[in-house]
Amino acid sequence: MSSVIDLLKSHRSIRKFTDQVIEPELFADLITAGQAAATSSFLQGSTVVRIKKTETRSAIAKLAGGQSYVESAAEFMIFCADLKRPGNYCAEYQKSFEGDYTEHFIIATVDVALMAQSMVAAAESVGLGICYIGGIRNDPAQVSELLELPKGVYPVFGLCLGYPDQDPEVKPRLPLSVILKEEVYNEVGDREAISEYDDHIREYYKTRTGGGHGISWTEQVSSLLSEKARPHMRGFLEGQGFKFR
Repeated sequence: MSSVIDLLKSHRSIRKFTDQVIEPELFADLITAGQAAATSSFLQGSTVVRIKKTETRSAIAKLAGGQSYVESAAEFMIFCADLKRPGNYCAEYQKSFEGDYTEHFIIATVDVALMAQSMVAAAESVGLGICYIGGIRNDPAQVSELLELPKGVYPVFGLCLGYPDQDPEVKPRLPLSVILKEEVYNEVGDREAISEYDDHIREYYKTRTGGGHGISWTEQVSSLLSEKARPHMRGFLEGQGFKFR
């Protein structure tokens, strides 16, 4: 099997890092590798803000729910969807800016995800570990203020990067039969397969490093989808210029 496939299948989130720094040349190569990802209509709608100041990292760690690895990782970045940069040139070519359509928001957000994941794969290929930080969206307005983000830009997620100081197990994913459908969407056999998967997840949580809560996947996601999730996001995004027309 391809070593790249093996690498991708072995992904884990890392939350403990050594003190080893990442060489500047390697860091630049990783960003460049991320840039090489696909980008819809060549928008290149991603901006990465690298956070080095201790006080800024500490503030973001608190806003993200007390995630201490934001402070301890060798590198911490916030990946932003950016429609301002390309939008700057509409007037130059005597064109009206229509970048507040929902489709443009989707394009920029997908660009960010693709860039980050390409960078992550590159990082893991040289022995680095990562952890995505969605918790920055707990208070995106405060994060945006810290980063001085202008209208047309919003923080999608953070990313911790460094050399791992732990070796966690790989978290099992849903069975292929559940997520891969032929020709049309159907749920034939899904409940049985997910029931077996729930058993695996319970065992994973019970036995993983440090122990865990032992709940199933269906319990976990039903709780997620039965709660209001960051209801401030729509208002924040509209304030940043994403009107969802």
